[in-house]
Amino acid sequence: MNYFEWFDELSVKVKEIDEQHKMLISMINSLREAMLAGKGREVQKVTIEAMVDYATLHFGTEEKYMQAFGYPEYAEHKAEHGSFTKKAIELKERVNRAGFVLTLEILEFLKTWLVSHIKGTDRRYQRCFCEHGLT
Repeated sequence: MNYFEWFDELSVKVKEIDEQHKMLISMINSLREAMLAGKGREVQKVTIEAMVDYATLHFGTEEKYMQAFGYPEYAEHKAEHGSFTKKAIELKERVNRAGFVLTLEILEFLKTWLVSHIKGTDRRYQRCFCEHGLT
């Protein structure tokens, strides 16, 4: 069984964005599997690199639509994305400097951030995006 399962309340009703959210869930589950197999250290660097790539791809997608649709909470939403990216870069630097970050710290950060961000911040743009034809 996976550590983190997708559930319907995480859907923002935009397939492209839901698929990107599922990518992060998959990264979280892969990291946990590696940790349980005693390979957490080996997978950490790859996972953190993927987090930074994810931030660039996913946040760029959301922000592109927000700007195109004149989403009124764009600045606040972008600031949350910036916080995630800052944390991901911090973890990347710690791994590069020390060679290790506690895998559980990464897992908890990813899971907690994703659920709270989607159910809170992302949910607020759902209506705007759908009204502009995204499904």
